[in-house]
Amino acid sequence: MSTIVQKYGGTSVGSVERIEHVADRIIKTVNEGNRVVVVVSAMGKSTDELVSLARQITEEPSKREMDMLLTTGEQVTIALLAMALHKRGKKATSLTGWQAGMGTEATHGSARITDIKTERILSLLEENHIVIVAGFQGKTANNEITTLGRGGSDTTAVALAAALKADRCDIYTDVTGVFTTDPRYVKTARKLQSISYDEMLEMANLGAGVLHPRAVEFAKNYQVPLMVASSMTEEIGTIIEEDVTVEQNLLIRGIAFENDVTKVTVAGLPNKIDTLPKLFTLLSNNNINVDIIIQNQYDEKSVNISFSMTQSSLKETLSILKGAQAELGFSDLFHEDELAKVSIIGSGMVSNPGVAAKMFDVLATNEIFIKMVSTSEIKVSVVVAEEDMVLAVEMLHKAFQLEEAETPVNVG
Repeated sequence: MSTIVQKYGGTSVGSVERIEHVADRIIKTVNEGNRVVVVVSAMGKSTDELVSLARQITEEPSKREMDMLLTTGEQVTIALLAMALHKRGKKATSLTGWQAGMGTEATHGSARITDIKTERILSLLEENHIVIVAGFQGKTANNEITTLGRGGSDTTAVALAAALKADRCDIYTDVTGVFTTDPRYVKTARKLQSISYDEMLEMANLGAGVLHPRAVEFAKNYQVPLMVASSMTEEIGTIIEEDVTVEQNLLIRGIAFENDVTKVTVAGLPNKIDTLPKLFTLLSNNNINVDIIIQNQYDEKSVNISFSMTQSSLKETLSILKGAQAELGFSDLFHEDELAKVSIIGSGMVSNPGVAAKMFDVLATNEIFIKMVSTSEIKVSVVVAEEDMVLAVEMLHKAFQLEEAETPVNVG
């Protein structure tokens, strides 16, 4: 008998009618001879509503109390889903994250999973129960309730699948799978039959919102096969696994993009061996995440260092750098807003050096100026003006023939 972990997102359980629909899907999986563990998110926009309630009390609520508040959203869903299954004559038990044995580090708001005690879940499965677990939450060694941050329910599902040695983890959402790019922006975007862990991890880190990077990391580390599919249809979704068995002749598997990017330039820094570590240790110690980094030698004694980051971190970053100007020894500070990052991803580019050149040529042909570049073995990212983002994605999608299944691309 196979063990299947299924995760249903907020849209999939956004109303009583949709919860009833999810119950029917779960029963179908059980009737196919599987043991099923279900992980659910809070219903629809209920988490946003809870946050709004907290903001009406105070603009700076305690992180501990926010975790106490937000975890109630998933508890509503698990109870209602269990009731829907009971109504259909099935044995089902709902468990909060801590009842399910989900242990986390002591960080409120963005805790990481440290261990999972599976005894209770396994015992219930042996008794032919469908086990329904609240996603996004866990408990510290000191019995403090925590939340896992953005994408926490995906992470819960994959971590449970790994701990239970499940045969598969199905992530049900409001899209039918992983697409070559966001179909809301590019009408010719095509659903992929499969994608590798590494490719999916790059896409998730670079702006594709289908899966959270932490969930993909768990899947890769523990070799958990994933499927991303829609809860609204019976359409087969996208398989995420180590070795992709189809479409291997595609050099580029997908295009990810994100806006609200800012470029910061620290000018006139001393041209010394400790300049880079001093600058980025300062930012790291203040929990500032940076992305693409470029260093240019200004003259024999000084260098300019530019890096990209999210717009939301800009104000704090500028304040930190200005406060440390004397210590760092730079002469000036600049920033450029309204930028976007566009990335092509594909394991096929490892042995095809012409891919980056083709990307640059496509952008230049369409008069899109490249401001920054970052590369790895399976991706090339560029920072461009935000107003050029959609055009860049459309032109690259067309140039690499991503709308066509299993079509080799000439990069020469």
